[in-house]
Amino acid sequence: MTSTAAEAWLRRWDAQQERYIADREERFSVLCDIVETALADVAWPVILDLGCGPGSLAGRLRDRLPRATIIGIDSDPLLLGLARSHYGDGITWVDADLSGDGWLAEVPPAVHAAVSTTALHWLPQREVAQLYRAVGELMPPGGVFVNGDHMGPGDEGLGDLAAAIRDRRAARVGVEQNEEWGAWWDAATSSPELADLVKARAERLVHKERHAENTLSVRAHADLLRAGGFGSVAPLWQVGDDHILVAVKR
Repeated sequence: MTSTAAEAWLRRWDAQQERYIADREERFSVLCDIVETALADVAWPVILDLGCGPGSLAGRLRDRLPRATIIGIDSDPLLLGLARSHYGDGITWVDADLSGDGWLAEVPPAVHAAVSTTALHWLPQREVAQLYRAVGELMPPGGVFVNGDHMGPGDEGLGDLAAAIRDRRAARVGVEQNEEWGAWWDAATSSPELADLVKARAERLVHKERHAENTLSVRAHADLLRAGGFGSVAPLWQVGDDHILVAVKR
């Protein structure tokens, strides 16, 4: 697959993601602001992108922090193939499943930051807790974990309202008619230029246990992060149920 073809698929990916995230570019900018500020005194930082998908966040971090070692980790061959084809050098792409601990062998023994965006809701709660503990053990004091994702308010009476606020904002900025997530995947899996990646993905999914999305609230994520060795934990950005949760290693 050519870099030009990968770029076209990534543009479609970003557009369909905008349908579900209230302000995706602002979220990316805030994520990068947090990491850049937290690591201002680290000369050569190591940053993990957990569940990196096609590399949208990792690519922006590379542009923002050119001296950083950035490692994107995902287990989807198709999305990783797009990331490798589009972003090329400057980012290390690791094919590994975050639901286990095999990915730990693919990263340095110490990292300064870990980020994720719209990915960890696919893991069951016990695996989220395991991941937070593992990341916490890799970080020195002052290391930062930043997660941008849909997180409920922890109150059933406010969940629908929070989602509605996000959807209303999407309508105001004109992205509610963007291509849907399922339509993007239908197009990708039927594309001849992605056939090899689609085949690899299908073979991988045959052996992978499928889970429903978790419904962890902001408070639940914060509790798991504190149990994993992080001290200060709080959301630093929010639109409806879309949050950026930040945790600093104690």
